[in-house]
Amino acid sequence: MDKLLSIISLCRRAQKLATGAFACETALRGEAHLIVIAADASENTRRKFVNKAFFYKIPVYICGTIADLSKASGTANRAVFVVTEKGLAANIINIFRDNNLEATECQK
Repeated sequence: MDKLLSIISLCRRAQKLATGAFACETALRGEAHLIVIAADASENTRRKFVNKAFFYKIPVYICGTIADLSKASGTANRAVFVVTEKGLAANIINIFRDNNLEATECQK
């Protein structure tokens, strides 16, 4: 989990991370490569972004808490994060695979 948080922090510093519902929806229409949703996000938020991920064929992972992910990204109370750079998204996906975590069912 620490590696994930450090890469999310790196994405934010490189300006390759969209945070929050509106910014993430906008990023999904263009340059999104990965969606990370906090495990304690509301059911409505999870359902909304999982469906969008399925439509746009973008991998989505649900992990961490709002507090941990928000702290790593330097924002407050954000439940949804979109990585907009392919290489950083690949690194995050590799971290999930190393920890035997898979994308949500809609992505298989």
